[in-house]
Amino acid sequence: MLAGGRGVPPGTGAHLFEPKLDGQRVVATVEAGQVVLANRRGGEISATYPELAGLAGALGGRPAVLDGEVVAFDDRARSSFQRLQRRMHVARPPAQLLADTPVVFVAFDVLWLDGALLVERPQQERRRVLEDLALRAPVVQTVPLLDAAPEELLDACRQVGLEGFMAKHRDAPYLPGRRSTAWSKVKCGRRRELVVGGWSPGQGSRSSSIGSLALGCFDVGPEEAARRGQAARLRYLGQAGSGLTEATIAQLRRLFDQIEIPTSPFAEKPPVPLRFVRPLLVVEVAYSEVTGSGLLRQPSIKGLRTDVVAEEVVADADLVPASPGPKDRPAGEWSERYT
Repeated sequence: MLAGGRGVPPGTGAHLFEPKLDGQRVVATVEAGQVVLANRRGGEISATYPELAGLAGALGGRPAVLDGEVVAFDDRARSSFQRLQRRMHVARPPAQLLADTPVVFVAFDVLWLDGALLVERPQQERRRVLEDLALRAPVVQTVPLLDAAPEELLDACRQVGLEGFMAKHRDAPYLPGRRSTAWSKVKCGRRRELVVGGWSPGQGSRSSSIGSLALGCFDVGPEEAARRGQAARLRYLGQAGSGLTEATIAQLRRLFDQIEIPTSPFAEKPPVPLRFVRPLLVVEVAYSEVTGSGLLRQPSIKGLRTDVVAEEVVADADLVPASPGPKDRPAGEWSERYT
């Protein structure tokens, strides 16, 4: 079963949350003391991870089919795909490699146990069965449940450098070989200050108010601009409306009335109609990445930053577009200046 959802799903109270592991997806079949490991394509990879034969002992001789992730942990106890690369392509690893790069099977689902097929049972019930197995051994763990709100989990993931977390609907069956929105990947994005250069009206009840903010950053700081003898240019990075609260909108409307201007402050022409403001205000924004066309993906406003001077919000490596091509690279110097 594969995750078909992206981002925090609606009705979060109906979901279980687990950390998203950065490893190799594996289904482990344990029967008669033997352990057979299969990857997502169904290929057997038992010889690649011989230490996971210890799953049989951890199950106390009970036959089972477990779904999970084979991971290699780094020095900070975080799953590291880079470290796992040392192992996952070696069919028969030598003893030294096994010692240098140990792996662990982290189970997150149980599909079959003691001859009973469990896939039609709800996620929450399968989770209880998995926990009752008490899988505690050097080669196997059970993925923990995360007892926090999605916003708190996102913040925690960013702080410790985790990839994200999974949201799984409590009532969902396990659908072998299918992608389902009952499982959602919630990736932890980046977060930084950006400059407001304009805004667009909303829709529906927000049609007479602010719907989204036009965001950007300067290509150089004030000192570099002075050295060059020319003004810094404000790069357009896209629109963000998610996260705008009524209180923030009211505050912004008052400020916008004072700093509205007739022409765009952006170096590039924004692709949507906007009302423009002097680039003086700074907001904290969370986002997942920068697209190849130089725009923020999944931006969300976290609040105004009155402690940051707008002209000091300058492009850096975090704002490099993802693999920009010649057609979608923004006009200017992204590749020359920031790669």
